[in-house]
Amino acid sequence: MKHFEQLAIIGPTASGKTSLAIHVAKQKNALILSLDSLAIYKEINIVSAKPTPEERGGIPHYGIDHLYPDEPFDVTTFINLYKEVRKACIAEGKNLVIVGGTSFYLKMLLEGISEMPSLSKQEQREVGFQMRNQKRVYDTLTKLDPNYMQQIAPGDTYRLQKALEINLATGTPPGIYFAANPPKPIIEEPLPIYEILWPREALRKRIRLRTKQMLQQGLIDEVIALEKKYTRSPNCMKAIGIKETLAYLDGIYDKSTLEEKIAVNTGRLAKRQETFNRSQFNNVIRGELGEIENMLLR
Repeated sequence: MKHFEQLAIIGPTASGKTSLAIHVAKQKNALILSLDSLAIYKEINIVSAKPTPEERGGIPHYGIDHLYPDEPFDVTTFINLYKEVRKACIAEGKNLVIVGGTSFYLKMLLEGISEMPSLSKQEQREVGFQMRNQKRVYDTLTKLDPNYMQQIAPGDTYRLQKALEINLATGTPPGIYFAANPPKPIIEEPLPIYEILWPREALRKRIRLRTKQMLQQGLIDEVIALEKKYTRSPNCMKAIGIKETLAYLDGIYDKSTLEEKIAVNTGRLAKRQETFNRSQFNNVIRGELGEIENMLLR
């Protein structure tokens, strides 16, 4: 059996990850797993900046166009996608390129997640009911397990809900449950990680150019169609690019303000992504786009 190799490309939004990943995948006979919390959705094409079918160059992309906007997902979705694409790579004698701006999912693939207890239908309904008042859930769990809850921000809906599910299903404080059920890494083979870096002002210019291009490509019409079909309730309708366009449609912004708001908020996202990548991953090979390109394509 051919030796299976994999690598990951990370970096802030608009850093050139997607295009580089496609070039690398072509050269290394690889499939691609996209780790992106917006490109995973069908029909969200412009605002997610996902590569078009033509740009994908015939390379299968896992993690793109996987769900409809009103379908929920969490980190286990990407864990299952990784297992699926890895199996396909080994069966087809291919390698794997992992790419995406939502590096949290890569971190979870490397560190793993604890196996969660199963919930009865009644417990699922109870979780849904209690999560309508997140502050109350947070306060209750903090009294029950103050040490564990120090790690969770009050607005971290995902981790808050998981803590509540554990408590309801097992009657155990979440900290004690996780200590008894430690996570197991999903990715066990070596995984070189390459991070694309840009000077701050140069990245801002790229973000502004991308924002302008999105508007020219029909971003407003895409958001109108999404709202008409799915309403504003799905989580993805709160994403950068969508929420500002909805405000524009409500008459809160004019078109130039819309462009400015998207660019500024995307820039802030890029800064958060850079901070996360710097603090969460060790032994990363870092460099500007040209440097990383030369390393991977030489």
